[in-house]
Amino acid sequence: MQFKIKKILVLVFVACCNICSAQKLTMEQAIRIAQENSYDALLAKYSYMASYWRFRSFKAQLLPSVNLSGGLANFDHSLVAVRNYEDGQVAYVNNNSMTNSMTLSLDQKIAATGGTVSLQSYLYRLDQFSYDETTYNSQPLRISYIQPLRAYNSLKWEKKTAPVEYQIAQKEYVAAMENVAIRVISLFFNVLSAQSNYKQSVATQKDREALYEMSKKRLDLGINQKSDVLQLELSLLNARVAVKKNKLELDDMMYNLFSYLKVTDYENAELLPPVTVPDMLLGVDDVLQKAILNSSHTLEQKKQMLDAEATLAQAKANRGLRMTLSAEMGFTQSASKFAEAYRNLRDNEIVGLTLSLPVFDWGVSRGRVKMAKAQLEVTRTQIEQSHQDYVQELRKKVMQFNMQPSQCKDAQRAQDIAEERYEITRRLFEKGSISVTELNTAQQEKESANAQYIGQLQTFWTDYYHLQKATLYDWVNKRDLEVDFDKIVK
Repeated sequence: MQFKIKKILVLVFVACCNICSAQKLTMEQAIRIAQENSYDALLAKYSYMASYWRFRSFKAQLLPSVNLSGGLANFDHSLVAVRNYEDGQVAYVNNNSMTNSMTLSLDQKIAATGGTVSLQSYLYRLDQFSYDETTYNSQPLRISYIQPLRAYNSLKWEKKTAPVEYQIAQKEYVAAMENVAIRVISLFFNVLSAQSNYKQSVATQKDREALYEMSKKRLDLGINQKSDVLQLELSLLNARVAVKKNKLELDDMMYNLFSYLKVTDYENAELLPPVTVPDMLLGVDDVLQKAILNSSHTLEQKKQMLDAEATLAQAKANRGLRMTLSAEMGFTQSASKFAEAYRNLRDNEIVGLTLSLPVFDWGVSRGRVKMAKAQLEVTRTQIEQSHQDYVQELRKKVMQFNMQPSQCKDAQRAQDIAEERYEITRRLFEKGSISVTELNTAQQEKESANAQYIGQLQTFWTDYYHLQKATLYDWVNKRDLEVDFDKIVK
């Protein structure tokens, strides 16, 4: 379903480009297309899916598993050593046999203790061809339990870390979509800047052509000097060079943007700048609260502490006495016929304790525990420091962002003033009141004001999406960023 929506978005855009002479594309539309269609979006999706299936696999470990194992048609025709129990003499006798065995088990791992409980049914058949004998050994029901004592319980710690890792993966996917938006903003405004420069250079060329023709007529009438005409001709030549140069730059920027969007037909596309800037001021405390609540920052710190604590627990468990308790109980029988192997069942109980104790290891185990404790304190200190840096960086971003709306308004006003001043200067030049130098100066101020306004818009939206990524919160529509993760994995 998601791929269908993606293709529809792209096809609609391409169709509109083919129908209209100049298809308008807004920043929001470009972001939506990239978040559905770009390679970065696909990489984020597949990365999340890998985390999803890793978490699913972990949860499956906590459920009972049904297993079937055995050995079939194990034929053995060889000489085997046999010791006489009376005199201890070893003799080699002919062995001609076949064994078959099958075990059906229901196994359950116990996360709290690290043990494993199994419910099993076992059947064994031995055929001795030399004696024409068949023996069946059955254990219709057997319950076993294996419990490591003073051992590292990896499943217990994984039960703590796996859900945190999965939550981090979800947060990272949403943040990755915001990274796509930030990348699109950079490419989008690169095109806007190149598009603005190209349009201005085309307009300037037309102006200079008209003014140059007018100045030549004035020269014939003795109104203009030859130097003014030459200076205007030079300005016209420079304008023609600028048109070609800006067209090449625009083509490059368009290619970079639409190749990122994975859209091939964009010749008639024209980008519209996001001229409406939300007049908003964000509170530092509000941003910090949303960032700590929504982002992966807190979860990542929790995961770091859990990993350090697990390393310490493993180092302690590997030091000193280690024991494993195993026990089983059930029923068993052995007979020459299959049916008789399931009659008159006998009790079958086995209990055992194995242990391992390193007598002297030159302090290796003790040293590992000390190292793990030290690393735990290092991790705790690093987390505290990184959290302070994280909060300080967010505060700085909020203060920087809160200056952007007013700066965008000032830049827009400067653009309007520069355009109006250029029109006035152009009319004065047509009347012969000012020189070409003053006209060029007004034009440069106009171009500089346009570039400054576009750059200020880019700064505003880049800072906004960085804050949206840090908080996973839509500050314009006042809602948390949400993703239908079930749709992603389907």
